[in-house]
Amino acid sequence: METLEKAYFSAGCFWGVESTFSRINGVVETKVGYMGGQTLDPNYQEVCTGETGHAETVMVLFDPAVLSYQELLNKFWKCHDPTTLNRQGYDIGSQYRSAIFYTSEEQKSLALDSKSQLQQGFTEKGDPRTIVTFVEPSSTFYLAEEYHQRYLEKKGQSSCSL
Repeated sequence: METLEKAYFSAGCFWGVESTFSRINGVVETKVGYMGGQTLDPNYQEVCTGETGHAETVMVLFDPAVLSYQELLNKFWKCHDPTTLNRQGYDIGSQYRSAIFYTSEEQKSLALDSKSQLQQGFTEKGDPRTIVTFVEPSSTFYLAEEYHQRYLEKKGQSSCSL
């Protein structure tokens, strides 16, 4: 019997990213929080300053017997613009950067290969954009405040409106 695995993705404001991943068959749970910075136990107001080094991040707990990490990567690339550095739509700052925080060497390899393939596809189409997504080892995941968890669902919205 397979055990559950965790994946961590940053792709702008975590509300929409969480909503996207929470609707995928095989995802058992999602949580929003902060990862990748130097401030211990940050809160939302601190992260919003851009000075903590943390990115708004979604933790995805998934069943690899139902859903592969590669399928999660495919959804990640489609749910945001991985070519805008420290920005998604109107959200600007390093806390909104595109990042994959891997939990194993296998996840690292798959993430790097996936990023490379996406960049190659851009190049072959004559698209001059560069994928700026960071691929980094996971670190401490600091859970965001309760009011951020399933935020869009609580507000009766299916996506963020830009």
